[in-house]
Amino acid sequence: MEGPGQEAYEEGMRRSLDPEGYEDPGLKSSHLSLGEMSTVSVTDVDLEAAGSRRLLSQPDSHEGYVELHELVLDNAKDLCWMEAGHWLRLEEDFQESGDWSQPHLSFLTYHSLLEIRRALSKGAILLNLEANSLPAIVHILLDQLIYEGQMKPQDRDDVMRTLLLRHSHPTEDESVWTMPPALVQRSGTGRADVERPLLREQRPMEMSRMAGKEQSGVPKPQLLETIPEGAEATLVLVGCAAFLEQPMLAFVRLKDAVTLDGVLDVSTPVRFLVVVLGPDTPQISYHEIGRAIGTMMSERVFRRDAYLAEGRQELLRAVEDFLDASIVLPPTEAPSEPLLRALVPLQRELLRRRYQPLERLHIGDFLKDLGKDEAAEEDDDPLRRTGRPFGGLVRDIRRRYPKYLSDIKDALNPQCLAAVIFIYFAALSPAITFGGLLGEKTKGMMGVSELLISTCVQCVLFSLLSAQPLLVVGFSGPLLVFEEAFYSFCSSNGLEYIVGRVWIGFWLILLVLVVVACEGSFLVRYLSRYTQEIFSFLISLIFIFETFSKLVTIFKQHPLKREYRVQAEVQPGVPEPNTALLSLVLMAGTFFLAYFLRVFKNSSFLPGKVRRLIGDFGVPISIFIMALADFFINDTYTQKLSVPKGLQVTNATARGWFIHPMGDTTPFPIWMMFASVIPALLVFILIFLETQITTLIVSKPERKLVKGTGFHLDLLLIVAMGGLAALFGMPWLSATTVRTITHANALTIMSKTSAPGGKSQILEVKEQRISGLLVAVLIGVSILMEPILKYIPLAVLFGIFLYMGVTSLFGIQLFDRILLLLKPPKYHPDEPYVTRVKTWRMHLFTFTQIVFLVVLWVVKSTPASLALPFVLILTVPLRRFLLPRIFRDIELKCLDADDAVVTFDEAEGTDVYNEVQMPS
Repeated sequence: MEGPGQEAYEEGMRRSLDPEGYEDPGLKSSHLSLGEMSTVSVTDVDLEAAGSRRLLSQPDSHEGYVELHELVLDNAKDLCWMEAGHWLRLEEDFQESGDWSQPHLSFLTYHSLLEIRRALSKGAILLNLEANSLPAIVHILLDQLIYEGQMKPQDRDDVMRTLLLRHSHPTEDESVWTMPPALVQRSGTGRADVERPLLREQRPMEMSRMAGKEQSGVPKPQLLETIPEGAEATLVLVGCAAFLEQPMLAFVRLKDAVTLDGVLDVSTPVRFLVVVLGPDTPQISYHEIGRAIGTMMSERVFRRDAYLAEGRQELLRAVEDFLDASIVLPPTEAPSEPLLRALVPLQRELLRRRYQPLERLHIGDFLKDLGKDEAAEEDDDPLRRTGRPFGGLVRDIRRRYPKYLSDIKDALNPQCLAAVIFIYFAALSPAITFGGLLGEKTKGMMGVSELLISTCVQCVLFSLLSAQPLLVVGFSGPLLVFEEAFYSFCSSNGLEYIVGRVWIGFWLILLVLVVVACEGSFLVRYLSRYTQEIFSFLISLIFIFETFSKLVTIFKQHPLKREYRVQAEVQPGVPEPNTALLSLVLMAGTFFLAYFLRVFKNSSFLPGKVRRLIGDFGVPISIFIMALADFFINDTYTQKLSVPKGLQVTNATARGWFIHPMGDTTPFPIWMMFASVIPALLVFILIFLETQITTLIVSKPERKLVKGTGFHLDLLLIVAMGGLAALFGMPWLSATTVRTITHANALTIMSKTSAPGGKSQILEVKEQRISGLLVAVLIGVSILMEPILKYIPLAVLFGIFLYMGVTSLFGIQLFDRILLLLKPPKYHPDEPYVTRVKTWRMHLFTFTQIVFLVVLWVVKSTPASLALPFVLILTVPLRRFLLPRIFRDIELKCLDADDAVVTFDEAEGTDVYNEVQMPS
C-alpha cells in the first residue's frame, strides 16, 4: 500500500528531478537479491591491452579502495555504522579474535551474486551525481528512491537519519563481533526490538576457515602507505530496517570524488556509494551482499566498467561478465588440495576470455580514439626497413640523439649511483673469469689485461654513442669458444693467431657496413626460440665440459700418489701433492657457494633487500671466499691467475700493444688475408645473434622504455669497435644478456605503495648514459688491481665457469623438455607445450633439437669447428620450412613461443636467468 501523499510527492519530484538522467528505461521489474566472485588482480596495461567495452577516451578509472560498513548498536545502545572489512584488491576483515585478518581472496556465496544482479535491475542508479558532502548525496539519493517507489515518503527522515549516523572503525574492544547488529524501527516505536541478530550465525565460512591461519596480535596495516596515489574509494553500507517491505539497493557514482570527513578510515576520496537496506529475513544475508559488492568493486575490470557505465544496462552487463568469470563449487564432500589445484587452469581460461584476445579488438578505432594511427605506430618500429641505404641507421640516430641531453640529466639520481656499484661487480667478475680462461686457451696471447682494457675502451665509446646505452658490452661464452677454435686452427696451420685476428677485424668492419647499409637487422625476426635454445644449450654444455676437462688435466699433471718428490720450488711437469684435490675443492666450493647465494637471494630468510644484496654479489663473494681459503693453505700449490703489472700485455715476449697486419714475426700469407672473411663471418654471426637478441629482450614493452632503441646503430658500433680492437690485440665484444637485464632492472624504479597481494608497477626507467660510462671507467682502473688478482686460483674461475654453464640451462625450455623425457606424464607441469601438445609429439620436437645438438657437438669437436655458426644458422630454414610440415601450427606456437616472462620482483627459484635464452 502506498501512503496518501505518494502521488503528490511524485508530482513534485517530476518538477525537481530529471529521472532520465539517472535511470535506464530498460529493465523495470524484479525482486531484490545479490551475488559472488573471486578477486583477480590485473595491471592497467592488461586492461588497456584487452580493452574495456568502451575506449579509454571515456572517463578513466582509478585504483580502488573499498570499505564495508554494517549497522550496529554501540555500547551506549546508540545506532552507528561499524567497519566490517575493506578491500585493496584483496580482502581484509576484522576477526572475532580482535585483529585484522591477512589479505586474502574473497570466497563468496553464489546466492549473494544473484541477489546483486536482481537488485541492480530494479534499484536506484545515480551516475555522475554532483555533490560534495554525504548529506547532499543522501538527500538526492532518497528523493530518487521515493520517486522510483523503493521507499515510502513517510520513511524518508528515518532512512536519512540512519544513513547519516556516525561511522566507527573496529578496535579490540569494539567491532562487529562485540556489538550487536541493529534493526532500525520507524520513529515513535519502542526500542525493545531494536536488537535482532543480523544473521550473524551465517557468518561466512571463508572468514574463519578459508582465509588462512590467523596471526593474533597482527596490527592493522598502515593503509595510507599501501593505498596507491590517486586511488578512489567505494563506501558500501548494509543494514536492516524493520519498516521496509523489501530490500532496496542504491548505486551512486559521483561526478568527482569527494573526501567525506569522519567516514572512511583513510583520507581517500569517495567516488562510489552503494547502500543496501531491507527487512530482516532469513533468506538474505546483508553481510554477504556487502562483501560481494566490495569484492566486485575491488576488481579492476568491473570497476572500470562501473566508471564507464552510462546506464543500468551496462552495469548489469558488467555483473554478468563478472559471473561468467567466476567459478562455483558444488555442495560436495570437502575436496582435497590437489583437487582444488585443478581449478587453476580453468580460472586462467576464464580470465583469458574475460580480458578478450587481441584479435577481437577494434585496434584501428582504438588508436584513432587515442589520437594515433596505425601508420605512425608502424613507422616507429626500429626493425622496419626503409628501402634506402643506411636508412635504418639514419632513423636510429634521428630517434635517439635528440634525447641526448636528457640522457645526462636523468643520471642525476641516487638510483643510478647504486646501479653503478652493482653493475661494476656484475661486469668485473666475468671479465676476470673470461680473461683468465682466454689466457689459458690462447697461451697468453690475450688475457685479463687485454680484456679489461678492451672492455673499458669499448664500453666508454658505446655509452657515449649508442642508441640503447642500457646494453652492457662485454666478453661472452660464444666468443670464448670461437677464440679457442681459431687459435687451434692457426696453431695447426702455422699461422700467427694474433695477426689473423687483425684481418678478421678488417672483414668484420666491411661486413657490418654492408649489413647496416642493407638494414639487415630485420633478420633477427627469423631467429625463433628453436634456434636460440639449441645455441644456448650447446654453449652451456661446452662450459660444463670445459670445466671438467680442465679439472681432469690438473689431475693428470698432479696425480694422486703414495709418494711425491717435493721440490723447494714448483717445477713444471713435477706432480705436487694435494694440488688436484685442492683444485677440486676450490672449483666445487666456488660453484656451490655461488649457486647457493643465487638460490638464497629468492628465499624467505632475512629482509628482502639484504638477501637480494647478498645474492646479487654472489659471484664476487664466492671468488673472494674461495681465494681467501686458498691463500691460507700455504703448503699446497695451485695455479694462479696470470695478470701483468700495470698496462703490460699478458705475454710481453710474444706481442706488443700494436699488431702489424702484415705479420709480427713472419709474413702473413696473402691467401689467408682473403680467407679470413670466413672466420669473420662466423664472428659476425655470433655478435649479431647475441647483440640483437639482447636488444629485443631489453626493449620488451613490459619494461616501459620510452626513449627508443637502435638495432642498426648499436650493431655498427659494437662490431666496428671490435674490428679496430683487433689491431691492438684486444678481444672483440658483444652485448651480454644477463648483465644487460641486470643493468636495466637496477635502473627501474618500481612503485613503493601497492595494494596487498598486488605487484609493484614500473614508475620509470632511468634511461641514461652515465651509469654505463662510470662502470667502464671503473673496469679500466681495475687493471691496477694486479697485486690482488694474482692470488685468484684458476680452479676458482673454473667453478664460476661451471656456474655460468649450469645457470644458463635454467629458463631454456629445451632443458625442461629433456627432463620430461625421464618423467611419467602425470608429473608433467601445467605448461602450454605440455597440455596443448600430445606427449609423443612434444618429445618428437625435442628429439629434433637433440639431433641438431649432436651434429653441432660433432662439428665443434672436429678441425671444422670454425664452421659452427654456419651449421647453427641452418636451424633457421629447418624451423621455417621443414618443421611446419611435421607439426601443426598450434603445436609450434606452444613449443616455439617466446613466452619468457619479464622478471622484476623475483619469486623463489626465479631470476633474470629465466628470462635469458642466450648464454653470457
